[in-house]
Amino acid sequence: MRQYIRHATDIPLSVQAADTSPPDARLKNFSCGGLSFCSDRAITLGQRLRLSIDIDEPPFEIDGQVVWCHVQDEQYLIGVCFHTDQDAFSVRMVEQLCRIEEYREKVQRTEGRDIDRDQAAREWIELHAAEFPNWQPNNAD
Repeated sequence: MRQYIRHATDIPLSVQAADTSPPDARLKNFSCGGLSFCSDRAITLGQRLRLSIDIDEPPFEIDGQVVWCHVQDEQYLIGVCFHTDQDAFSVRMVEQLCRIEEYREKVQRTEGRDIDRDQAAREWIELHAAEFPNWQPNNAD
């Protein structure tokens, strides 16, 4: 049984492993315990990775470790665990920033409104914050 609620996403992700060239990757799911991403190739279980999400300058970077790897639709779905609760919380905040940026771009594209990040954040929070479940650290009771 799954220990954490997973949140679907489709955010660009850069992945660097010490002994290989970076695979093409897209973030697919996120939870308090880790994340999963689609890759064009398999990654060895136990491999430590440096993950980078380019949402701002400098990009957000975090370390993780591969805990599973499955073939899915001619790609590989890779599961990564975080090392600390703070890492998990940080990635969750980055996911929220990505959602706000997606909202800002959608408003500009569909409504023709040019809004800044602060206005997009206010609107997104009002419209979607309730759909973004509360985060609980790994050691929560």
